Amino acid sequence: MSAADEEGAGRAKVPGRVGVIGGGRMGAGIAHAFVLAGAEVVVVERDAEAADAASVRVLDTVRRSVERGSTDQGFDALATAVETVTDAAALAGCGLVVEAVPEVRELKAQALARAERALAADAALATNTSSISIDDLASGLARPGRFLGLHFFNPVPASQLVEVVTGTATERALVDEARDWVEALGKTPIVVRDSPGFASSRLGVALGLEAIRMLEEGVASAADIDAAMELGYRHPVGPLRTTDLVGLDVRLGIAEELHAELGDRFAPPPLLRRLVDEGHLGRKSGRGFYEWSGQ
Repeated sequence: MSAADEEGAGRAKVPGRVGVIGGGRMGAGIAHAFVLAGAEVVVVERDAEAADAASVRVLDTVRRSVERGSTDQGFDALATAVETVTDAAALAGCGLVVEAVPEVRELKAQALARAERALAADAALATNTSSISIDDLASGLARPGRFLGLHFFNPVPASQLVEVVTGTATERALVDEARDWVEALGKTPIVVRDSPGFASSRLGVALGLEAIRMLEEGVASAADIDAAMELGYRHPVGPLRTTDLVGLDVRLGIAEELHAELGDRFAPPPLLRRLVDEGHLGRKSGRGFYEWSGQ
């Protein structure tokens, strides 16, 4: 074996076939990451229209990576590794499936149960939840030892962090595998015990909610509040702009989960509820704390 072969043999690799349940912005980003790392990826969506939209979403991100020179693989070769379907039975043969449906406990539990029925006993199952208890979701599974959290961050292609969240029953060997997979994606894993909001959501939401309260009280403008954290604390993006990027509805859902578990310090501010009720969800709707028209 040559030195190059020895180096390649020791390098962490992703499973050869990976499933992603949900092809929205987050799911498409996860699919994109695994495709660029060498996996065949099957994305499961609820119906044919959603599957077509997911395919466009994934392939657009793949095309942009090729155009930027982020991969030395050609677009056509990468595109053939992406499949979008509506039947969870297509997950058979996957070594890993990542659930990335909306942050609703019942939806996630149903998606995970369907996926588990299609998978081999030794396959890994993960949820991309940012706040829901891993143990809670594991309680409905037949093989909780092969289940854990893989919390990716939005936008997935640019983010360097993935939280590996361990449940009470999660096998230690699976945690080690998951760390290797994350590193193979070119990202950094941190291992976090199952707890409300894990590490990142708990800290990020606390900062975001306080920034919203400050805006609500007229302490400063959204731009100036964000500038305080960007320039004063070297955050790459301020908490209000981050909320727009994540989605105000997503942040509200996480805050409600943490409020129920941890108390009033995570109570969603009235301004956040009002904007969500009005359909101002951030970048994806064109307006949140900032105007995003045309972006």
